[in-house]
Amino acid sequence: MNSILSDRINQMEESATLAMAKKARELKSQGVDIISLSLGEPDFKTPKHIQDAAKSAIDEGKYFAYPPVAGYQDLREAIAKKLREDNHIADAKAENIVVSTGAKHSIANIFMCMINEGDEVVIFSPYWVSYAEIIKMAGGVPVLIEGTLENNFKATAQQLEDAMTSKTKAVIYSSPCNPTGSVFSKDELEAIADVVKKRDDVYVIADEIYELINFTGKHFSIASIPGMFDRTITVNGFSKGYAMTGWRVGYICAPLFIAKACEKMQGQFTSGGTGIAQRAALAAIAGDQTPSKEMEKAYLSRRELVLALLQDIPGIKTHIPEGAFYFFPDVTAFFGKSSGSHKINNADDLCIYLLEDANVSLVTGAAFGAPDCVRLSYAASDEELKEALKRMKESLGKLG
Repeated sequence: MNSILSDRINQMEESATLAMAKKARELKSQGVDIISLSLGEPDFKTPKHIQDAAKSAIDEGKYFAYPPVAGYQDLREAIAKKLREDNHIADAKAENIVVSTGAKHSIANIFMCMINEGDEVVIFSPYWVSYAEIIKMAGGVPVLIEGTLENNFKATAQQLEDAMTSKTKAVIYSSPCNPTGSVFSKDELEAIADVVKKRDDVYVIADEIYELINFTGKHFSIASIPGMFDRTITVNGFSKGYAMTGWRVGYICAPLFIAKACEKMQGQFTSGGTGIAQRAALAAIAGDQTPSKEMEKAYLSRRELVLALLQDIPGIKTHIPEGAFYFFPDVTAFFGKSSGSHKINNADDLCIYLLEDANVSLVTGAAFGAPDCVRLSYAASDEELKEALKRMKESLGKLG
């Protein structure tokens, strides 16, 4: 039946994070006690004032009609205000904002609007699993520049300059990073901006979805650098920092011509995002930020807990993530080892082994451009994390 389907879908890789989460759910439905550390999903409830705003919007009965394609004007104005005041992106205005059905949708809009067949996009790797597939779907060519464990998985401005060609159209990175939790400093982003400024036809896509989970206290937006607003598309949303994954609200701040193009694209594919979710998003961004700060503190505490437990497992090598809620340890010490019928040739094998032997679900680093690693999400309770790491240590100890 594959001949009926398009080459586009047949060639597309399934999201590894969603695939692993699906396997974990299937095992759970069979009664297996699975601890899933595979999805990047906060385990906190959406803060009450955000829920209440959605309930009020339903009761008001004004938000059941199709919303404006680019989002409600007051939400766009609130986002622009936040970007000016918190991110120091002085030129951000409502007209530069397009609200979409999650940040992934925003990224898809960007690449569908910017990329022609054969255009190259430089990806700072390790990278979020969907970047490369969306680029390829748009006809582009992903070009990876790789950071390593030794430099906190951060590729450098020099690597970017070396990778750029006449076909380079854009550069994309996330900071704080999914999957590594690494954070680019102001100096590092200024160096990246200096490279991009050498070309008039290259744009930066800055994925800042984990902005509110940043343990450095120094989140910096590349669009705030003089001369970079007109060269940067900032991507953000509400899923991580406000525990609103299922609400599906993301946004971009972009030069006006790119924002208008994304609005045009969105108008043909989805139209505007869900009205009730947008009212909740307005309460999130304009309301009390205390719950987000409390969640950030909880993630920091969990980072310290998991770091100590990982360091107690022989063979695991890890850096200390500076944001988000992931560890990305190097697991090459286990390659070539076996236990019973399980032979560990790579990170994929190790994830399957831990799922079946320890009942712990992780994601292979191969999906993120780093086949020597696995991703572990610590967006889970302390009790789940302690039990998961205990199981992992026992299972990994069986390998020889």
